[in-house]
Amino acid sequence: MLQYGPFNVALHAAIQARGLSLESLRRRLDQQGIAVSLSTLSYWQRGRTRPERADSLRAVRGLEVILELPRHSLLTLLKPSGERAAGPWLPVEELCPEPGVRDLIAEIGERGERQLTGLSLHDLNVVGRGRDLREVRTRAVFQAQQRGVDRWIAVYHHPHRVIPSSRTARGCRFGRVRVDEASGLIAAELLFDRALARGETYLLEYGFGFDEPGPVVTEEGRGFRTPQHEYLIEVRFHPASLPARCYRTWRPDAQTALKDLTDLRMSSYHSVHFIDFGMATGYHGMRWEWD
Repeated sequence: MLQYGPFNVALHAAIQARGLSLESLRRRLDQQGIAVSLSTLSYWQRGRTRPERADSLRAVRGLEVILELPRHSLLTLLKPSGERAAGPWLPVEELCPEPGVRDLIAEIGERGERQLTGLSLHDLNVVGRGRDLREVRTRAVFQAQQRGVDRWIAVYHHPHRVIPSSRTARGCRFGRVRVDEASGLIAAELLFDRALARGETYLLEYGFGFDEPGPVVTEEGRGFRTPQHEYLIEVRFHPASLPARCYRTWRPDAQTALKDLTDLRMSSYHSVHFIDFGMATGYHGMRWEWD
């Protein structure tokens, strides 16, 4: 409902799921300094009226917090359907804590990025005997929302700011690549073999390798600037270096502490994964404990 709406149905479902009364919502909004009447909240969830004024939109942001919903999820449903096609678009600096990420992307230029919808994205992370990251591989499927899109910008940030020593691409080729060694950031332009037609899908693969032993890693994941239809992340561990526990993690932005969502079980093939669908913007990943 948060993905497709309409607004009143999603709001009503969220209120029911949390088991909150409208009076309770009104009081908690009032504690945030937001004044909304009971009748207004009732009209919103019944679809008789919609929030439009600035103070009403501020109340919707407050409801997202109280109802523990992804940031901008209700606000996005208030936009015309044409504007919602690509979903909300988080600034990259809200997902990556390193200040240089915006400059790297600006050097390349975001041409057509917002006209691509992520249909499927699979991340594979390989952890070596020394408990360090050895390889990161990604397989992605995009759909063009407008004709003429011919590239995507991949951003990678090592948890310990290590720059990869090698990179690979399949179904695309690397264009301009910008590196900030101080922050461990890479922004890479991945060029398609042609400009896409509207509605056309495109499959590509790319990866980064680390030839030298690196620091011990305890987490990996990916930040999504727009909602993602499907995301699969897998971490493969060296059989001589297996973690004691693994967790799925999430946070809405770089300023929020990482939250453990659930425990993850390792297979007999030394691999841990999770897959999810209709995911909100934010950082999705996993962490593990060695002892």
